[in-house]
Amino acid sequence: MQSTFPRLLLEHAAKRPGAPAMREKAYGIWQTTTWADMARMVEHLAHGLHEAGLRRGEHVVIIGDNRPRLYAAMLAAQALRAIPVPLYQDAVAEEWVFPINNADVRFAIVEDQEQVDKIFEISDRCPQLRNLYYDEPRGLRNYSSPGLASLTSLIEAGRSHARTHPDLFLSEVEKGQPSDVAAMFFTSGTTGVPKGVVHTYHALIDRAAVVTKFDKLNETDEVLAYLPPAWIGQNIFSYAQWLVAGYVVNCPEDASTIGIDFKEVGTTYYFAPPRVFEGMLTSVMIRMEDAGLIKRSLFSYFMGVASRVGPRKFDDKPVGTIDRLLYGIGNVLVYGPLRNMLGMSRIRVAYTAGEAIGPDLFSFYRSIGINLKQIYGSTETAVFVCLQPDHEVKMDTVGVPCEGVSIRLADNGEVLVRSPGMFKEYYKNPEATAEVLTADGWYHTNDAGLLDAAGHLKIIDRVKDVGRLKGGPYDGTMFAPKYVENKLKFFSYIKEAVAFGDQREKVCVMLNIDLEAVGNWAERRNIPYTGYSDLAQKPEVYALVRECIEKVNLDLSRDELLAGNQINRFLVLTKELDADDGELTRTNKVRRGFIGERYHELVDALYTGKPEQFISMQIKFEDGRTGTISANIRIDDVRTYTPAKVAA
Repeated sequence: MQSTFPRLLLEHAAKRPGAPAMREKAYGIWQTTTWADMARMVEHLAHGLHEAGLRRGEHVVIIGDNRPRLYAAMLAAQALRAIPVPLYQDAVAEEWVFPINNADVRFAIVEDQEQVDKIFEISDRCPQLRNLYYDEPRGLRNYSSPGLASLTSLIEAGRSHARTHPDLFLSEVEKGQPSDVAAMFFTSGTTGVPKGVVHTYHALIDRAAVVTKFDKLNETDEVLAYLPPAWIGQNIFSYAQWLVAGYVVNCPEDASTIGIDFKEVGTTYYFAPPRVFEGMLTSVMIRMEDAGLIKRSLFSYFMGVASRVGPRKFDDKPVGTIDRLLYGIGNVLVYGPLRNMLGMSRIRVAYTAGEAIGPDLFSFYRSIGINLKQIYGSTETAVFVCLQPDHEVKMDTVGVPCEGVSIRLADNGEVLVRSPGMFKEYYKNPEATAEVLTADGWYHTNDAGLLDAAGHLKIIDRVKDVGRLKGGPYDGTMFAPKYVENKLKFFSYIKEAVAFGDQREKVCVMLNIDLEAVGNWAERRNIPYTGYSDLAQKPEVYALVRECIEKVNLDLSRDELLAGNQINRFLVLTKELDADDGELTRTNKVRRGFIGERYHELVDALYTGKPEQFISMQIKFEDGRTGTISANIRIDDVRTYTPAKVAA
């Protein structure tokens, strides 16, 4: 599809002017923006930005939750052939300094007072940033600063400018080409300084169009936009595909209403990282544990039927008459009400990506009639590299290459990708671009993987993270930390895991428990606790976690390649890993190297056999203040198992 996002907007506005383009919930009421409304708003914003001095090729920072006027601001910048750069709205101000300066940003468009305050906080380090516009005026009435104005005033100025320059907007839109740069997304900076990933219209629209066709998406579909717009996944699902397919994007009121809004919208096309699906399942299991005997018995029986029959129905495999009848009864009594409670009654297709999803979790959703599938991709590939066809869904793979994509494996097992959705370059970083993108278009993903006989891709770990055990009975054995961590996180009681073992003779882990799941478990057993730190160190919690780890060890012992990755010792941290403390990226990926350095005393204690270790650590609060917490952290041993082939 050879087009640009502003052109696609105008096409929808011409064909379906009165149809809903977006909805936003405000004060409990859904407000609709039609395609004609959106086109008008974009035109006025573009005129306002042009009059304020925004020109072709400039970067415009966009910061905030998913909001119609922020989407319109992105389109307005693109109409002027400027380049929107969305940044994470929950980042501390310091994290914005590099991208703003790296991209020479003069214009910023933000959501509310919180973002304005953060911009003011770093203004002395970003002197070129002169124009700041905000969407939500609450709390900003008495703010007065040169260059600070509301989006409402910008729209009004643009409306006046449009009267005297009626041809400017369409003229600028027509000048746009598919080869132009459409947007820039900064990487999470897991391994160092963030990189600006430059994407053209051709790349983003091509990938959006391929998946729109693959999943038969159209204007009748409903999407809930609740993830950060700075993440390219959210940008593809609720921006690029929105403009290609023409479906309705719904913006929740705030984070606390997402669950309710999800049910009200009746979402048909859904994306969420595994942690969201894990959280939903955890809440279901907590509710069932608190239910009466009859409800628990019905749930247990029919979920057994579902796990046996549901996946076969999805894969169009034969199902016996009795099983079909039982599944139908289960659908009336259990699965249907459960889908309704989860807000998934209308979902046609649901995707997850970013981290591996556990087989039990995957099976649960598919068994109750939710078409949950995995995708594989990255910021550099515009998300879509592999997709799972409806009748070829495998729990241990990420699917087959989607239309236009080629995959091959390097000698070291690294997955190489060539795709029409490939990024153009890393901004101002030709060395980094050359490191990952070959002259003939092959992108080094840094993921280690395998292709099965049917052409499905299985991701093992990051190439740089795959190590080797050294010494002991498993000397030289491959160590795949992410593989181990994901297996641990399949349990609802374990929220995060960090595995160590490279160049060591055994594997040890640090864990975070899930406060909601473990808290509910403790309350039902009358175990008192005062908060996360107290609960995390309870002997009963350690016994619970040890049981989960030993199940992982038993599973690993049956894997000839990874039997040596069994966990020998573990500890539960007394604080949750946090992006504000640098322990996670803004997309909630573990920064293993940073954590290893930050908690080096704990790592040493794991490997020297200590039963506990005192540690004092600095933490950062949401308002930017810092504090210190100290604790004695318990360390326990875990049972390991003889590899299956040896036992035989």
